[in-house]
Amino acid sequence: MSLASIEKPGDGRINFMRLGGLIRKESLQIIRDPSSIGIAFVLPVLLLLIFGYGVSLDARNVNIAIVVEKPGVEASQLVSGFRHSEYFAPRVMSSIQEAERAMMERRVDGIVWLRGDFSRQLLSGATAPVGVIVNGVDANKARLIEGYVGGVWLTWLKRMSEELSRPLDIPVQVEQRIWFNPAVRSRDYLVPGLIAVIMTLIGAMLTSMVVAREWERGTMEALLVTPVSIREILIGKIVPYFILGMGGMALSVVMAVFLFQVPLHGSLVALTGASALFMLTAIAMGLLISTVADSQFVAGQIAIVVTFLPAFILSGFIFDIGSMPAVIQGITFLVPARYFVAILQTSFLAGDIWPIFILNSSALMIMAVFFLLIIRKKSHKRLQ
Repeated sequence: MSLASIEKPGDGRINFMRLGGLIRKESLQIIRDPSSIGIAFVLPVLLLLIFGYGVSLDARNVNIAIVVEKPGVEASQLVSGFRHSEYFAPRVMSSIQEAERAMMERRVDGIVWLRGDFSRQLLSGATAPVGVIVNGVDANKARLIEGYVGGVWLTWLKRMSEELSRPLDIPVQVEQRIWFNPAVRSRDYLVPGLIAVIMTLIGAMLTSMVVAREWERGTMEALLVTPVSIREILIGKIVPYFILGMGGMALSVVMAVFLFQVPLHGSLVALTGASALFMLTAIAMGLLISTVADSQFVAGQIAIVVTFLPAFILSGFIFDIGSMPAVIQGITFLVPARYFVAILQTSFLAGDIWPIFILNSSALMIMAVFFLLIIRKKSHKRLQ
């Protein structure tokens, strides 16, 4: 069903008095509609709280079994290294069979095995291997555990080298220097990306469902028989929801910086400009959905499938785009949230890197213009 009595010649000019009336009408509808306020302000708070506090890609307090077949000073020092690590919650076990049974029962996620000749091999200068077994069901967590075990092992080796006055025989000396997220907190990575998902929900879902609701209630037909032009109708729909969406964006940024302590290294002005482009793109997508959906249920389902799920899965918010198959990587270029996630993560964690800002903002501008042109072409002041 089109957004749209046939337009008279000259109706293309915008009457700002009529436009002001339309914007006021839409604003009053928003104020009187609790669901709109909920989607714009309550939903971002809930999503940020859930992801900020409940979702973490870090491995903390990992349950591991440490098998010490023959206790000794050296083995005790290594066990102590695991006990004092924030990443592990070690459980000392007497046999490898007991540890394997604990892993099978999912009571531990890894095993560190010190054999009976561990101390003797170490003191004699021979190789003293440490067996490490990791549960690989969750491949990402398994790699993290492997890296953490290696870190504890390396720290212990350095200390033993000093105590034994023997040079540490390691072919490669690693000195870590982490850029942009030195605390290595997944929250600093997740929260900025989540803002893009929230803005997609506010912009696309809210506008698509509100226009569909007007068709269901018959208010759109009453609007179409008035002298207003289709341009005025479209602008009257865009402006209030744009302001509402930017308000939700501001709330999200305030929560990210002050509640979750995510650093904002970039310019707030540049971030606001990029956010405005993305919000306009999301609203245009919602209006485009409303041209093919005449019920709230259909509009909501289309908005979830076309906007929310791609923003969640294909934007790089959680899943690395570079690890996806080539075909899927190509599809991600059609997802506006991909470009906004890159801007958000860069602005929060790295600062104003203008090549990234300009490239991704240009992509968002092209998408916004494209969707708005399609909407204008498909929208007519007539009832179908």
